[in-house]
Parts: sequence; structure tokens; C-alpha cells
Amino acid sequence: RDNPAYRQITTTRQLPGANAEQMQWMTDRELVSASVENTIRFMQASSKADVLARAGEVTVPTLVLHARDDGAVPFEEGRMLAAAIPHAQFVALESKNHILLEGEPAWETFVSELRRFLAMGSGAS
Repeated sequence: RDNPAYRQITTTRQLPGANAEQMQWMTDRELVSASVENTIRFMQASSKADVLARAGEVTVPTLVLHARDDGAVPFEEGRMLAAAIPHAQFVALESKNHILLEGEPAWETFVSELRRFLAMGSGAS
């Protein structure tokens, strides 16, 4: 059943640093972004996925960014993923949020690192 408490739990795990307005926005997006059935299917499939098993096969430049105090995915999992991908770059973000919020300090780091990474791929400096 559609239970707003589940959406609130998800929002709190992904955005623990959000204010009330940001949390409400995210909770509202969860309601319209996927059906309950599709959300359950996604959660079941993603809980079975083992990306580390094939990470060593990645041959393209890779940037892994992960919030140090991420409430949804432990920080060490981001580090393990980056270590498993040949030549991957890992950037720690100072945030509690799994989904960064514009205006938090980690947002500027994220944007800067992403621009740097993309510029490397285009040959720009």
C-alpha cells in the first residue's frame, strides 16, 4: 500500500541534512516518480546486484564521488568500488546527504570535480 511513512524514511536516509521544505519536496517526488510496484521491483533487483564482481572490467575513465557520512550507502562501499575499477578517481564529499543539495559545501566540490573530470575527457585543461 501507499504509505507516506515509507517515503519519509527513504527521504530521511537520503537527505538527513535537508530542511523541512527540501524533505517535503523529495517526499512528493517519490510519490510521482514510480509506482509502489516498480519501487519494490527496483529495490529487490538492486539488493541482488553485485557491481564489484564486474568492476574490474570497466575500461573507461571513471569518477566515483561519495559523501563521507552518507546515510543511505556506507562510505567504505564507495571507496571499495573506486578501488575495484582500474584507474578510477575517488573523491570524498563532506556531506551526510546521499543526494547532494545545492548550497551545501559538498555541492561546490561535486560540481568542481565533475567539471574537472569532464574537461580531462575532452582534452581541455
